[in-house]
Amino acid sequence: MRQRIVRLALVGGVIVLALLLLLATCGGGGGRDAGDDEPEKPARRSAGPTTRLNVPPEYTARQVWEVVGAGPDYAVSHTTGRLAYLEKAPGNRFRLRTLETGTGRAGWSGEAWRPPEPLSFPKLFTVTKDDRQFFVTWSFGKAGDGLSPAETFVSLDVYDVVDGERRRVEVPWTGAPTVTATGPGVLITDGRTNSAVVDPVTGEVSRVAPSAVTYPRGCAACKELTEVRGQTAGGLLLSGVREFWVRGGWFSRRTAPKGADPATGVPTSVAPGLVLARWRLAEGAERAATHRMWTVHDAVNGEPVVSVECHTPAVEPGRHPQAVVSPSGRYLVAGNLAFDLEEKKGFCFEEEDGAARLTLASVTDGGSAYGATTARDAEEALDGVGGGPVRMNFTSWDVEALAPNTRLPEMETSGVGVFRWTDREDRLHLLGHPRVG
Repeated sequence: MRQRIVRLALVGGVIVLALLLLLATCGGGGGRDAGDDEPEKPARRSAGPTTRLNVPPEYTARQVWEVVGAGPDYAVSHTTGRLAYLEKAPGNRFRLRTLETGTGRAGWSGEAWRPPEPLSFPKLFTVTKDDRQFFVTWSFGKAGDGLSPAETFVSLDVYDVVDGERRRVEVPWTGAPTVTATGPGVLITDGRTNSAVVDPVTGEVSRVAPSAVTYPRGCAACKELTEVRGQTAGGLLLSGVREFWVRGGWFSRRTAPKGADPATGVPTSVAPGLVLARWRLAEGAERAATHRMWTVHDAVNGEPVVSVECHTPAVEPGRHPQAVVSPSGRYLVAGNLAFDLEEKKGFCFEEEDGAARLTLASVTDGGSAYGATTARDAEEALDGVGGGPVRMNFTSWDVEALAPNTRLPEMETSGVGVFRWTDREDRLHLLGHPRVG
């Protein structure tokens, strides 16, 4: 009898051990932190149509997936069709999770971690280098042992989009940072000329001190209000009160579009591989007093790709609209501007008196752009605030009004439009609606 009891105990122990090993290997992408023994409450993925949105007619009303309670930012890898979002975890921590946009199936998830500023969601975006893509989360805060002054730093967690392999990078930083990914690295700036670039593949940090900034010869305006604006494949993009350049590379005065005053270029938005700039028309041009030229430039060499003219605004905006590019890179929209980079055509949607007719906020590879007629910016258009929703067709350049309560897709990937909605409990819903056909 004793031998039987021992044998049963051993068998029970083996079963328990096997169950523990099975639990330890579930969850993908790095598993769980040591000490993460509290039950997880992931952002809920709906198994059924719990939220009903009115979407444009080219999308099915039935959603493929729904995420409830995610953070305000999400990121998409168009090459893999994977979407990443953040959720809260026990102990003031956060966890990055992914799903396949085409099916809604859960992908890998990362370890829970505590950022230096644990009271708000970290920021999240995608960066690409050497044909590899990464999801990057970042936050800014302090760290210290209570015995010495706390040091402020930017904390980044860099995840390979394929398998969730994570690298932590901490960059000491003073003052509020601006963190972007318009080039092959993660750029940190102070809004002027102090900057650092983090290599997402190696984690190496390259600092660029203000004293290392070089200016194009003969450009006095470059030395006024100098600012690092982004990163390109050839280096940092900088601008002055007028004119812009890549450090050690091209200079806007030498790559100005035809018909523009070459000493007046101002970059208004930077996207991966592209720069949107505003120019004065050449002196003596027929509409020089009333219009400005808007040009999309190739960020690699500064050469103009396509230009369009718009009325000069009565009041200079404090913040210019940000460029939004379709996944393939063919189409670009920004406010009331739209560009087909392949056909080298552009259009400015404005009234005869120069008033903007609409604000475009998103664009798909199929040549559809979405926005609203009286929205002040893209965020208002996507939130359904202050304007009638519209769709613009790049084939005809026609604008079609949508039903007043239509929600607009923020982007489209793998044939699925990504929609955002906030409920009465202030919970964010991300929903995937397939495109018809």
